[in-house]
Amino acid sequence: MTYFIGITGGSASGKTYLLNRIQEAFTDKEISLISQDNYYFEYEKQIKEPDGSVNFDHPQSVDLLALAHDIELLKQGKTISRKEYTFNNRDKIPAIITVQPSPIIIVEGLFIYYQPEIARQIDLKIFIESHEYVRLTRRIIRDQRERGRTLEDVLEEYNKYVAPMYKRYVEPFRDDADIIIPNHKSMTKSVDMVILYLKHLLQNG
Repeated sequence: MTYFIGITGGSASGKTYLLNRIQEAFTDKEISLISQDNYYFEYEKQIKEPDGSVNFDHPQSVDLLALAHDIELLKQGKTISRKEYTFNNRDKIPAIITVQPSPIIIVEGLFIYYQPEIARQIDLKIFIESHEYVRLTRRIIRDQRERGRTLEDVLEEYNKYVAPMYKRYVEPFRDDADIIIPNHKSMTKSVDMVILYLKHLLQNG
């Protein structure tokens, strides 16, 4: 029997850190990962705002039903494949992401609890929370360093899309979570506890 764990939280809340720690602690045969990031609709199919921009922080930007379908296939013991989403980076050749069924499968993404067809398939729901000013600071540092964006661009996008969409489509599902991990400063101890629990599941599954 496959055990599904969901991980969500706001942008720059610490989801990637938690996932990296888990992947370091387990083999691919023990735990698999399926990410919402690879289910964004192609840019040409995105709904444009009146000013021509795209709100990638809205659930309609993601093919959530396709994600729900692939989760069901994994539950049936089937392997799934998905083309990597490169966020309109024309210089990057998308890889083919293959997810094998395993005892524990982690489902990660902003809207996994918002979409009922996904939420009902998750056995353990984890929500990572951080103060808004902490998430914004992390996002500014990340986007400037990794994506070469200006401070003005980061702030404009955050205030226009990221913050209001989080309030509307992510934060309301905090109370549905089984585990809430505070990451205002550090979540090292909380992550250690999650890893211990996953090892317990594998040993007693």
